[in-house]
Amino acid sequence: MIRTYKFLMRPTVGQAIALGEMLRDHCSLYNGALQERRDAYRHVSKTSVKYREQSAQLKDIRAYDPERQGRWSFSSQQATLRRLDKAFAGFFRRVQYGERPGCPRFRGATWFDTVDFPKDGDGCRWDSTPHDVVTRVRFQGVGHVKVNQHRAVVGDVKTISVKREGRKWFVVLTTDQGEPEPLPVTGRVVGIDVGIAHFLTTSGGEHVANPRHGRKAAARVRAAQQALSRCRRGSKRRRKAVERVATLHRKVRRQRLDHAHKTALGLVREHDFIAHEDLKIRNMSATPAPKPDPETPGTFLLNGATAKAGLNRSIADAGWGVFLAILNAKAESAGREVMAVDPRNTSRRCPECGHTVKENRPTQEKFHCVSCGHSAHADAVGALNVLRAGLVRRGAHQA
Repeated sequence: MIRTYKFLMRPTVGQAIALGEMLRDHCSLYNGALQERRDAYRHVSKTSVKYREQSAQLKDIRAYDPERQGRWSFSSQQATLRRLDKAFAGFFRRVQYGERPGCPRFRGATWFDTVDFPKDGDGCRWDSTPHDVVTRVRFQGVGHVKVNQHRAVVGDVKTISVKREGRKWFVVLTTDQGEPEPLPVTGRVVGIDVGIAHFLTTSGGEHVANPRHGRKAAARVRAAQQALSRCRRGSKRRRKAVERVATLHRKVRRQRLDHAHKTALGLVREHDFIAHEDLKIRNMSATPAPKPDPETPGTFLLNGATAKAGLNRSIADAGWGVFLAILNAKAESAGREVMAVDPRNTSRRCPECGHTVKENRPTQEKFHCVSCGHSAHADAVGALNVLRAGLVRRGAHQA
């Protein structure tokens, strides 16, 4: 099993400058390789340059520019070229399937924040010292950098990455831990229904409040963005305003991740089986299509885009996709079972008699069966139906 660890680094002033130069030079390599691919496609009869050809040129590039390219790890530069090759592979795949292509773009100095080292010991070295001793990681061209290791690293370190977030530096490790040790069996199962009014509701009727981190920080983010818009481009004041906006967004992201981790961990510890809806979040948050006015060509009718934009912000603020991804990862490491079921009619089907009509849900929160008169909270009914569908599907798979 592959697991990822992320630790804050404490570089000295000189090491921070060297790390910034490493990102700058890898960004230059990325942009140069991208320019070569574009020129070959445009001017040499639409020739496509591959990773193998560009990787073979690295030795000459390092010899030609030893100050900027020759001082860094050869493997990390290969990883940067693989990163560009992966971006082009995704571009051609989208073209093939008729999606929006999104051709790879050149990276600016502040838009290239990660350098990968494919192997521990090749251009980098993780110092696996005990917890009570200062941990360090060594990078070629930088030196030994102190690391704030807040938890023990389990398993063999496979890859190491350097990541810059604002003015902070992080080291990201991936380890191979083998088969995880499962948690003790609890004999409990649960179905969950995620939403906006409540972050999630369990089949037992318990509600987890929606923290709405993005909405709470919206006023501060709006003020920071307005201050940014008044700054002159290229000025020192604008750079500070950009950092302020980025800092606020990072705080909201960390709060959202913290809530998702804690909620998922509680579910995994207390239940052996967890069922949830197989939501298509991208489709749910899509912008409504325009409605042309048939009587007046060139004009459009109201399509509810304003109300839908507010709903889309709430969906993004809840972070359902991140939570479900974290839930699946924690369940896998704990030996639990998570199953996604079809979400259709889960909040309209009566759990007592099975009658399914949209009139069973007169309001957002209330469920009242028009056939048998059963009343309950609509989200709790949906979670209960999700659990039953998950158990049925589980039994079919085991059979």
